[in-house]
Amino acid sequence: MSELKEKKRKMSIVIRFIFGVFLLFFGFDHFFNYIPFPEMAPEATAYFGNLSSTGAMQLVGLVEIAAALAFILNKYGALMAVILMSVSVNAVLFHIALDLPKIFGALTLLGFNIIMLYIYRRQYVSLLKA
Repeated sequence: MSELKEKKRKMSIVIRFIFGVFLLFFGFDHFFNYIPFPEMAPEATAYFGNLSSTGAMQLVGLVEIAAALAFILNKYGALMAVILMSVSVNAVLFHIALDLPKIFGALTLLGFNIIMLYIYRRQYVSLLKA
């Protein structure tokens, strides 16, 4: 039984690290714009442009970078998984409403985020008591 626990622990470390690198990569892109994104639908371009002009996307980048560091360092990961869920859900909703063909990245973000919530599930017990 302890061998299975050890495998689960190692797998969670690997997942945290991979997700952390994923978030760092995309979080820093909000500041340095090094990822060449394909053309979006006109409505999506207008909406995304408005978000970018207000600095909202830089805030998203900061949340992603903070979450990445939390997961990689395993400090405050449970908190950042909850905070990052708002970014994940909004990314999926954005693509469902405005740019469905390019939803894969948002679904990847949401999937990893759900896995992180599961990994940290024991830390939410006291929050969910009635």
